[in-house]
Amino acid sequence: MADQNPKPELFELNNGTMHVLVTNVGCAITSLSVPGKNGKLSDVVLGFDSVDPYLKGLAPYFGCIVGRVANRIKDGKFTLDGVQYSLPVNKPPNSLHGGNVGFDKKVWEVVEYRKGETPTITFKYHSHDGEEGYPGDLTVTATYTLTSTTTIRLDMEAVPKDKATIVNLAQHTYWNLAGHSSGNILDHSIQIWANHITPVDENTVPTGEIKPVKDTPFDFTSERRIGDTIDQVGIGYDHNYVLGGGDLKQGLTLAAKLRDPSSSRVLKLWTDAPGMQFYTGNYVNGVSGKEATVYEKHAGLCLETQGFPNAINQPNFPSVVVRPGQKYQHSMLFEFSVE
Repeated sequence: MADQNPKPELFELNNGTMHVLVTNVGCAITSLSVPGKNGKLSDVVLGFDSVDPYLKGLAPYFGCIVGRVANRIKDGKFTLDGVQYSLPVNKPPNSLHGGNVGFDKKVWEVVEYRKGETPTITFKYHSHDGEEGYPGDLTVTATYTLTSTTTIRLDMEAVPKDKATIVNLAQHTYWNLAGHSSGNILDHSIQIWANHITPVDENTVPTGEIKPVKDTPFDFTSERRIGDTIDQVGIGYDHNYVLGGGDLKQGLTLAAKLRDPSSSRVLKLWTDAPGMQFYTGNYVNGVSGKEATVYEKHAGLCLETQGFPNAINQPNFPSVVVRPGQKYQHSMLFEFSVE
């Protein structure tokens, strides 16, 4: 019999080079340590020392999987198969990251946990019909695997039971490759394999337009320092990039390459999702995190591979509808190196 009331715990994935802590509260990566120059290990994700703050929702989505639908749904409303649905408006005037109690605040069941050379853990969550306003029963699984000495892979699946629904899961880790307590990420440089973004209105919802990045501060088609242009985009980057053109690996496409000059750490992100939210931690403000660190604005950045925000209300965006008999699948690979 499956455990219906799993208790919040921390689990370790360790292959001798990479050391990851993940909790079944929202499948959050709470700590991820990888070598930098001279082999120095640092924890490169923002987070908390215990599971309590995750349960209480004190984090601005640190490290977790967000759903049933990541990002914003305009006015918290959508129509599917002729029925209108209303969702919690938890980030007025929109619904954000699955509502008031999204997947990030749920305690998932652990269905597999293996240590050894390629440690892996699989979490499972059953979301019921009507939860946070979404239609249909949905069974979701998420598997983290250390696939090699310095790579971690995430595979997510969601299967609807007997009713069509919308699904868009995203992994919401805040990265700081210099170390979680090292200050801001403005010195990091990034390259994003995307020639277009989906511009947004004053409430950060895509207008439906797909706009070239060329000759704008959104152009990261060649690698450049984030701090050089961040002041030209309001309070910072929080935009969906239309991915394409990156190299292929294990069936996934290269989406972004992030570099920290101080530690020489590089992170390459590969995915099969059509979009990626590039977010520079603009709303992080005095959050008390690990090892008594206080995280401020731009303390970390997110690379959230995803379906396009508000896709259900934009017929020209790739569909996020999943029907009975279909399976939602979304994978990503985080590959660390020193360059």
